[in-house]
This record gives sequence, C-alpha cells and structure tokens, in this order.
Amino acid sequence: MRPHVRVIAALAGTAFAAVAASACSGSSSPSAASDGGTASPPASVALQEAAKTAPPTVTTKQVSLGKILVNDKNLTLYFFEADKTSKSTCTGACAAAWPPLVVKNKPTGAGGVQSKLLSTSERSQGTNQVTYNGHPLYRFAGDRNPGDVNGQGLNNFGAKWYVVGTDGKTITTATTTNPGSGY
Repeated sequence: MRPHVRVIAALAGTAFAAVAASACSGSSSPSAASDGGTASPPASVALQEAAKTAPPTVTTKQVSLGKILVNDKNLTLYFFEADKTSKSTCTGACAAAWPPLVVKNKPTGAGGVQSKLLSTSERSQGTNQVTYNGHPLYRFAGDRNPGDVNGQGLNNFGAKWYVVGTDGKTITTATTTNPGSGY
C-alpha cells in the first residue's frame, strides 16, 4: 500500500471511531438531521427555548411597603396618577426621570403577577409600554438598587407616583426614604 493511502486509511479509521463513539455515548444532541440538514433545531424550537429562559418582564419583590411590582432587574415599578387611561402622559423630561417600561413582544409576568392584568399601550414614538390593570408602568431614575422605593409618593410632572401591588392598585403608604422630588 502506498504511504499516502495508508495515511488516508488511518484518518478514515480515526474519524469512523470518533463518530461511533459519539453515537454510542448516549448524547441527546443530534449529530445530524435525518434529512441530511444541519444539527440546529428548527427556529420555532429555538424561539420557544429562548422564551423559557428569558426573564419575565414584570415580577414582584417584598419591600417595606409590601409586595410590589418590579422589572426584570428587580427595580421598582410605579403608576403615574396623571395617566387616566392606558395611554401614557409622561414624555420628554418626564420620561427621562421616569423611564417607561417598554417591550418588543408580549410582556410576561412571574412571582404573583397576574398575567391577565398585563398588556401594552403604544407610546407616541411607536414603542409598546407595559401596562398593568390598564395603567402604564414606569421606573424612577432615582432608584439605583433593587428594593429602592425613592419615587414613592413624589409629586413630579403634575401628579403623584406610587408603587404598584400585585392586585393592580397603587400602594399609597408613605416612606421615609424619599430623597425629595429632585425633578
């Protein structure tokens, strides 16, 4: 046998052994699709898996004021009393101080959040703001850490701001940690 043929035969044997070992390993990962395609799962399966691992849009946290709504980073969410409908009235400087909670897809909830109360409302820029019980949700720029409720009861931009309970109602209990309006 010629030397280059022996090398090819040896490589083929090594490759065969590796494939055989992989097939016998009991791995649940497919090595190839039955139609000769790639080993990647269908896009719909990948999206479903991503949705399962994505954090919920809204969840809850126990703080001094009770069990309140928070975003996926555990930062407190607020209602703005000036919002009389699901349409936000907070824009410009207001939205800079009180960033709206926006999503690209349907919002999800966990930890006592009632999914039937979650929805969205289109903002003037075309983004979708998350609403809860028909009220737009916002963060407060002055809340830097999970559990901060520095915006509680502040009167900014023409109305008061309050944290939200899982029942979809404002919690109006005062807190002594407010830094003042600042905005």
